[in-house]
Amino acid sequence: MPKQELIHSNQTADELQNSDFTDSSTNSESNIAKVGDLAVNDITMRPKLLEEFVGQQQICNHLKIMIEAAKIRNQAVDHILFAGPPGLGKTTLASIVANEMGAGFRVTSGPILLRAGDLAALLNDLNDGDVLFIDEIHRLSRQVEEVLYPAMEDNQLDILIGKGATARTLRIDLAKFTLIGATTRTGLLTSPLRDRFGHISHVDFYDERDLTTIVLRAAKISDIPIDTEAAIEIARRSRGTPRIANRLFRRVRDFAQVKSNGTISIKTAVDALNTYGVDKLGLDKVDREILEMLCVRFGGQRVGLNTLAASVSEEPETIEDVYEPYLLKLGLMDRTPRGRTATVKAFEHLGISVTGIQDISGNPSLFG
Repeated sequence: MPKQELIHSNQTADELQNSDFTDSSTNSESNIAKVGDLAVNDITMRPKLLEEFVGQQQICNHLKIMIEAAKIRNQAVDHILFAGPPGLGKTTLASIVANEMGAGFRVTSGPILLRAGDLAALLNDLNDGDVLFIDEIHRLSRQVEEVLYPAMEDNQLDILIGKGATARTLRIDLAKFTLIGATTRTGLLTSPLRDRFGHISHVDFYDERDLTTIVLRAAKISDIPIDTEAAIEIARRSRGTPRIANRLFRRVRDFAQVKSNGTISIKTAVDALNTYGVDKLGLDKVDREILEMLCVRFGGQRVGLNTLAASVSEEPETIEDVYEPYLLKLGLMDRTPRGRTATVKAFEHLGISVTGIQDISGNPSLFG
C-alpha cells in the first residue's frame, strides 16, 4: 500500500511537477482565464455588482445573503452551482460573486480539463477567497471530478507520487476557495459532485420587461440613441435570453448606423430584425426549419431526436440544448417518449392548415 503523508504547505510545485498525478503536456495556464481575458464586448455589457444585475431576483437575494454572511464570518462563500439554458447569465453571476467579495476570479471549463493534473495545478494556484468558475462542469471526466471531492469538502488535495511499491500519497492543503459550477444539463452531474455544492440555483428565462431594461442599458453603454418601443421589440424577439438580446442589439445598431441615421427607431429595429431573419417570436432560420420538418415533412407525426437532427443538419445535442427549450416554452413543440411533435400553435405560426396534412409516407397526420 502506498504510504500517506500530510503536507501543510502551499509550496508544492516540485512535487506536483514530478508526480504521475500531473503527467500532462497541457499547460495549466492555458486552462485559466482571468476577468481581463474575457471578450471586450462581454466585459462592457456585463454587470459587475448585484445591484446592476437585471432579473433573477430570487437568485440575487439568495446570493446577497450568502455574500454578506461570508463577509461577517470572514470566510469564502460556499460552493455554488448555477443550472439553466445557455446565455442566461451564469458566468456573469459567478463574476459578480467574486467582485462582491473582492476576490480573484478564475475561469475554466470542463472540456479543457483533460487530466487530473490540470485541475490540481489550477487549484494549487488559488489564493484564499478566490472564486474558481468551471463552465460546463457536467463534462468533467470522472478522474478529474474526483480531484474536486476533497478540495471542495476539506480544502485539501490528494496526489499520488511514484508507482508500484514506492508510490506514496501526499495530501496538500489548499487555499479556502469558492467553486462555482455552471451546467446546462443538471441530470448529467453525478450525485457525489452535485451534493457537494452548498447552494444550487436554477436560472430561468427572462421576461420581456427585464430584457427591455437590458437592451436599454446596452444602448446607454454604447451611446446609441434608441426608442423605448424599439427596445421592447428587440426584447420581444430575444427568446428570453440576455445574451441574444445583447447580440440582436448589436446587429440592430449596425443596421441603424449603415441604413439609417444611427438612431434606433421602432421601424429601424423591425427592418433590421427582419433582415437578419428573426421573426416576431424570436425564431431564427433553424427554429423554423425544425417546425417545418415537424409540420410538413413529417405531417405532425412524432419524430425521434436523431431523425429530426439529421433532417436539419444539426447535432442532436444542439437541438436538445439550444432549440428545444424555447420551442417547448412557447408551446410550439411537444416532447414525448415516442418522439417530438409539432403543436397546433406551430402550424398556425407557420401559416399552415392542420387539415389535410400528410406525412412523407402519405399517411394522414395526427391532425388529419
